[in-house]
Amino acid sequence: MELPERDGDGYLMERDSWSPEVARGMAEADDFELNDERWAQVLKAREYYDEFSVVPPIRKFAKYLGKDQKEMFALWMTGPMKPITKYGGLPKPTGCV
Repeated sequence: MELPERDGDGYLMERDSWSPEVARGMAEADDFELNDERWAQVLKAREYYDEFSVVPPIRKFAKYLGKDQKEMFALWMTGPMKPITKYGGLPKPTGCV
């Protein structure tokens, strides 16, 4: 699969280029596993963005999911919002990129 153009951080240059297939292709190109739990969080972040038109900070997003922030950091092995937004085709979160 040929991926749409991405910036230096791996984010899509055009938000409208996102699709589930593109997200999975991006993760594969990055050698990053989007398991079921991670994928569910990516989709919830898209829902949140569609509802509130903003990328939430991790504290607010963890509460939205009913998850503990520490669990999210352990799942993603990094600051969770960067990969969540990148593979979700969302804008870069402020403060963690």
